[in-house]
Amino acid sequence: MKAVLTRVSSASVTVDGDVVGQIDCPETGGLLALVGVGSEDAPDAWETMVRKIAELRILDEEKSVSDAGAPVLLVSQFTLMGRTAKGRRPSWSDAAPGDMAEPVIRKIADGLRARGIQVEEGRFGAMMQVTSVNEGPFTVLVEC
Repeated sequence: MKAVLTRVSSASVTVDGDVVGQIDCPETGGLLALVGVGSEDAPDAWETMVRKIAELRILDEEKSVSDAGAPVLLVSQFTLMGRTAKGRRPSWSDAAPGDMAEPVIRKIADGLRARGIQVEEGRFGAMMQVTSVNEGPFTVLVEC
């Protein structure tokens, strides 16, 4: 499992012209979390990802999402699992199929909400337009 976590002041996901998820957090900051689920991920990798998203101190003043009461926009991103070492086309063989990945993304969203974090989401499997106003910019790659 991989995630790209970007500190943002706002972010949104639009599907077919409709905003399906949006955070606006200019004072606290928030995170845009692009998460890719791998076909070989450990069964409990989602729990580690929840902890990392909630507890990494990457917001202003070295605060975490939990510390700051900041929101998260969670977007499933299978392309993070692409292999690019050979050739000119990424290989998606490491990405979990949709029927395996979708429940994991759901567990991550539910796990964050169980910690009291406001979570907005993209739409799994849809063609999404993701916009963000990055702060810093500050972006980290998390692998579980």
